[in-house]
Amino acid sequence: MTIDLAALPHDFLWGTATSAYQIEGAVAEDGRSPSIWDTFAHTPGKTAGGDHGDVACDHYHRWREDIALMRQLGVGAYRLSIAWPRIVPGGDGPANPKGLAFYDELVDGLLQAGITPSVTLYHWDLPQVLQDRGGWPERATAEHFASYASVVAERLGDRVTHWATLNEPLCSAWIGHLEGTMAPGLRDLTAAVRASYHLLLGHGLATRAIRAAAPDAQVGIVNNLSTIHPATDRPEDIAAAHRMDGHTNRWWLDPIHGRGFPTDMREVYGVELPERPDDLETIAAPLDWLGLNYYFPQTVADDPTGPAPHARPVRRAGVPRTGMDWEIDPTGIETLLLRLTDDYGARRLYVTENGSAYPDVVRPDGTVDDPERQDYLLHHLTACASAARRGAPLAGYFAWSLLDNFEWAYGYAKRFGLIHVDYATQRRTIKGSGHRYAEIIRAHGVRARRAA
Repeated sequence: MTIDLAALPHDFLWGTATSAYQIEGAVAEDGRSPSIWDTFAHTPGKTAGGDHGDVACDHYHRWREDIALMRQLGVGAYRLSIAWPRIVPGGDGPANPKGLAFYDELVDGLLQAGITPSVTLYHWDLPQVLQDRGGWPERATAEHFASYASVVAERLGDRVTHWATLNEPLCSAWIGHLEGTMAPGLRDLTAAVRASYHLLLGHGLATRAIRAAAPDAQVGIVNNLSTIHPATDRPEDIAAAHRMDGHTNRWWLDPIHGRGFPTDMREVYGVELPERPDDLETIAAPLDWLGLNYYFPQTVADDPTGPAPHARPVRRAGVPRTGMDWEIDPTGIETLLLRLTDDYGARRLYVTENGSAYPDVVRPDGTVDDPERQDYLLHHLTACASAARRGAPLAGYFAWSLLDNFEWAYGYAKRFGLIHVDYATQRRTIKGSGHRYAEIIRAHGVRARRAA
């Protein structure tokens, strides 16, 4: 399979992505306080094998090695997240100089290597002290988030221009507060809806704070979206698919585009939003770009007695799946990129995460061949190029993930990395998919230079 690299702009940004709790380790070093994920992961029964991020990939100490590996891949950008508990251990109040110094060094190291840092301010690691005071269901958390964003932007804004406020607020609200399988592990619809509101309010407040501290900042938000399909052509299943689209997509996209929270979903949830005058305007702060995280489509059937949104997933037989048991459908990423373009008027788009987990094996010669992941990568990049050819303003692609890492409630059993990590020794090995990604990046660079 060949990718239509000519469909991608000459300055297309090729990157990889990680998040702080999944790779950094060093959870009790240099003034970092516990996050909700430290608490959740150390609660018996919450993660596979009782795994936690105490050491993870030890990136806190090995970041220079990891930057060298990025250079081997030839990536032009690295999407990282900042650990709120490292920067403001008390959740609010004074900043931690050692935490800021770590990201200072990391950003400088990336720039020296010719790699653009793309900074995400929140990838789910809320300081536990703020959770103890109510967490995201409370408005104060959104305000504290904006203050934290200001601290980081003031420190890094002279070198970082590419900023994301939130990563996948759906997971924070729905999976963390409604389904209970991510931190903080609640199952409370009212708390989940309030958390969703304050996450987006925090996004709007943080967008203003970043721009005030760093006028050249390019600010966006990252949502995980899915294409939604009804299990049958029954009207009930079609209606269920529309509700699931509201739950997964519209609830997160409409407010940031000035459309407010979808009326139909307000009725489905039946929870009064904690609205105040001017909140919707704050949430809809103008954005420079949108980030799409795409992994799988969803097929659903009506489930009137089940929890909101009263739609249950249906497993389609004979469809290829990743090691996460997620259905593979590369056309979904193209569909969503075009939807963001046509329905929401996106001016600049990035695929901020896309990747697949498989049970990788280190061969006797020390190499890691992963043909399934390579196939996944090629098919999804082909779909991205198709979307760009059809008018989507796609400016970059960040493969998830740079490294195998702590995969949340799945622990260390699921491997997404372009680079294999032996967790016992912390040895890194570029997989076949990493080498294939490097080849694609080089080929695009050659084409872009010729076109110039």
